[in-house]
Amino acid sequence: MPDGALSQGSPPSRRLGGVDLTPQSKIRDVLNVLGDRGRDLLLKHGYDVGEGFVDVLSQYQTLQHAAETERLRDLDGLLASVNSNR
Repeated sequence: MPDGALSQGSPPSRRLGGVDLTPQSKIRDVLNVLGDRGRDLLLKHGYDVGEGFVDVLSQYQTLQHAAETERLRDLDGLLASVNSNR
């Protein structure tokens, strides 16, 4: 399943199945997969989605781009946490 498909279509539980998130997954995908726990993990890794996540463009930012622009720390650690805790 291409990563772009993760952010579109049906509810997350139906979309993601056993597919791991990758650096090309979106910030929104972490939130869809883990909800509040995803929000906490993102914050632990330096990415504050804020209240209500009103910055629509940031929702669609890839994890890799967030790491490259220093909005996210330890991308590999975040992916390991997200993919092992589902």
